[in-house]
Order: sequence, then structure tokens, then C-alpha cells
Amino acid sequence: TACSLVGIECEIHMGEIDIEKEHPNVTKMKILGCKLVPVSCGTRTLKDAVDSAFEEYLKDPQNFFYAIGSVVGPHPFPKMVRDFQSIVGKEARVQFLEKQGRLPDVIMACVGGGSNAIGLFTEFLPDEDVRIIGVEPAGKGLDTPDHAATLTKGSKGAIHGFKCYNLQDEAGNPLAVYSIASGLDYPGVGPQHCYLKDLERVEYVTADDRECLDAFINLSRTEGIIPALESAHAIAHACKLAKEMSPDQSILVNLSGRGDKDADFVAEKLDL
Repeated sequence: TACSLVGIECEIHMGEIDIEKEHPNVTKMKILGCKLVPVSCGTRTLKDAVDSAFEEYLKDPQNFFYAIGSVVGPHPFPKMVRDFQSIVGKEARVQFLEKQGRLPDVIMACVGGGSNAIGLFTEFLPDEDVRIIGVEPAGKGLDTPDHAATLTKGSKGAIHGFKCYNLQDEAGNPLAVYSIASGLDYPGVGPQHCYLKDLERVEYVTADDRECLDAFINLSRTEGIIPALESAHAIAHACKLAKEMSPDQSILVNLSGRGDKDADFVAEKLDL
């Protein structure tokens, strides 16, 4: 969209599996005029798409501009994306105070690379009374290899030019990861999230595929809001946590995107 606006050629690298899962988004990108590069190596998902895009960028860093939508990679990308995304937290804080006259008791967002989460969290970090929770994808279960819970199950190492908690083998190579949500299947996580975990300022928990799908349908049918599958992980944990809270307490959940891109995939998954 940005490239169309200013007249720059745009090349998007995307894993073959994610191209299939997020067909509506792919159609929009093609309409806007991008060159789509399907990535067929490795797991054919997000990590491999980042590999491919970064390798292409390094061929001509003077004339290519590398862009990524998450708070990962070498400096200054984590900081750049965080600062752009922080407008979400700024607006949410102002609007919540206007509507409720107080800050939320809990704020929550899904975490893959962690961009939408850090965008919300940043404005609330100084507010010590606000509990902050990031929700990672437990996939088919934390006791299986089919998850992407990097902060929950990972160890510190390096990936894509930065250090973070990541899911890796004994040699430090990234493991194949999985999430029902294409935007969360990344074996690393933004460095600031790692710092916030170590400081114990932010809690990181998980939600699995079944909880995600249930939350996707629940929000759609009770509020008329179809969330992205990524965001549905946060909705799932919010529903679980709300049962333990009093009626006068509040939870602010960040929805990182609409579920248009996931609607066909979910319909097929649930046989709707």
C-alpha cells in the first residue's frame, strides 16, 4: 500500500503455506501491484520468508529498502517498528481514560515476533498498576514440537541478526515452528519482549489452536467482530482470565487485525 502511494516497486516474500492460508491478503497485495515471491524452502512459512527477503536485500543494500512488520531483526528495525506501532498504545490509553475514567487493570495482546503487543505495551509500561500479558501460540500443544511459544519454551540465542529467546536445536539452529496463525509462526521474538520477560514486567502465557478457534468464533458471534487468528489467541486468554476477575475490573485486548484474511481457512477448518 505504501509503495503504491509513493510509486516504489515492491517485492514481497511470503511462505507458500502462508500464501495459501491468507489468500485474501495475497489478492489485495497483487491488486496493489506488488511482485509476490513464493518461498518454498524450509517450513515455507514466516521464518523462511524473512530469510529470503533479507538475502535479497543484502544483494544491493544501497538501492533496496528492507522492511519488516515485526519488532525483530538487527537494529534499528525493532526500534523503528515499535515506535511506529506505539500509536496504538497512545490512542488506546487516551480512549480508555475517556470512556472509563481510569486505566485498565490488564492489557493483553498476542505475541509472535511481537509488534502489535509492543505497540500496545509501550505506552503502559510506566503504569505499575496495569498488569501486562503477552499471549504466545501453543499450537497443537507445548508437549509437542508443533508450537511457537518462544518466550515460554525457548532459550537465548541469535537469529536474523539479533539475540533473543528462540526455539533452537543444540547447535543453535532455529527449529521448525508451527501456529494456526500465519503471523505467529516465528522461532524468535523481539528483543524488547525478552528484556521485559527478564524484568518480569510482562507476563507471557500461551493459548493453543483449539482455544484460538473457539475465541475466533466467540468474538465473532457475540460482538460482530471477526478477529485475525493471531489476535484470537489474546481473546482466548482474556476470556479465561475474566472468569477470575471481579465485574468492576477491566481488560483491554489489542486486536492486531481483521479476520477477513482467515475467514476461508477457518470456515474450512471448522466445516462451516
